Amino acid sequence: MLLDNKQVAIVGGGPGGLTLARLLQLKGVNVKVYERDFNKDVRVQGATLDLHFESGLKALKAAGLIDAFKENYRPGADKGRVVDKHGNILYDEHTGVSDASLTEDINSEWARPEIDRGPLRNMLLNSLEPDTVVWDSQFVSMTQTDGQWTLAFKNGTAATANMVIGTDGANSKIRPFVTPIIPAYAGTTILQGNIPDPEIAAPKLHQLLKGGKIYVHADGKFLHLSSKGDGSLDFYISCIIDENWLKNSGIDFSDKTQVMAWFREEFADWDNIWLELVENMSLPLLLRPQYCMPLNQSWDAQPNITLLGDAAHIMPPSGEGVNLAMLDALELTGCLTGNNFADIQTAIAAYEEPMQQRAAAEAQVSLEMVEWMHAEGAQDKMVRMLNQGE
Repeated sequence: MLLDNKQVAIVGGGPGGLTLARLLQLKGVNVKVYERDFNKDVRVQGATLDLHFESGLKALKAAGLIDAFKENYRPGADKGRVVDKHGNILYDEHTGVSDASLTEDINSEWARPEIDRGPLRNMLLNSLEPDTVVWDSQFVSMTQTDGQWTLAFKNGTAATANMVIGTDGANSKIRPFVTPIIPAYAGTTILQGNIPDPEIAAPKLHQLLKGGKIYVHADGKFLHLSSKGDGSLDFYISCIIDENWLKNSGIDFSDKTQVMAWFREEFADWDNIWLELVENMSLPLLLRPQYCMPLNQSWDAQPNITLLGDAAHIMPPSGEGVNLAMLDALELTGCLTGNNFADIQTAIAAYEEPMQQRAAAEAQVSLEMVEWMHAEGAQDKMVRMLNQGE
């Protein structure tokens, strides 16, 4: 095997990196995951994810984790409502759904089961050999000598590896070692928040959400709400604004009073039900400008370093991000641990070319989705799409 007697360093402990570590370990590869978080509990994980039959679920099956997934996924969490800005329900996936019908056939090609990021991460962490993840390892720099990488971390420690794989997300520090190509602003910024106990703090929205999702398209904005397994409510507001609006706005988004003033002005003719979001959210509100890779990006494969997931192909949310990362992990593992290639560089090239093509196609879909979701008539289009899918 190409990776016999070699040490692999995975930089980034998200779903893509952890899936890769699990798959490589099943093949007998020596691997370490270097993660900036101080420990597995230090940071609250984000909203729910839907895994897809042909990508995320496919990777979990190869990793031998489908039974664990069945114990952690959330039947019914994918059920959504399209709601107008006045709080009226325009389309309701909960209608006619019984508790007995919620459990999905995850072997179906149409399967889109939901799981929270936290349980997914824990499931992957628990599948790894002890001490695979090296916590408190925020990457700073690395150098290469005689084909071996030396990685330096913010805490003063260092590590060596024969191969480095960047799985460190949108702001990847490994990407510049692979390509000088940088993503461009995609035209939208997401403001993301969480309400810890919506049943008490935001009862109207809690009832409207009904344990699933809410979609609101109005006035050039997209509002998305989702329930989490811990009982909390996640929401994000997507707006078409200038890339530098956040720093030029003068608004302190860690100050609830200023956020409330901004929200009341920006959503002046929306129903007061939406005020429950900012009145009861935890601080700070997270600000996420959205970026996208160039659709024609490519680079020459290197002999001992590559990327996967957002580090390789960041794009605005389309429901495919984590699925693409997990599929990348599966395909990269196959290339590196099979017997089809003479050397690691050739194996990396065989992985990177279809990965880039697949990601470019999805990025195009993502950008088109961003455009229509914020356009006039987006609400009606969303309802039509859902009705056609029935």
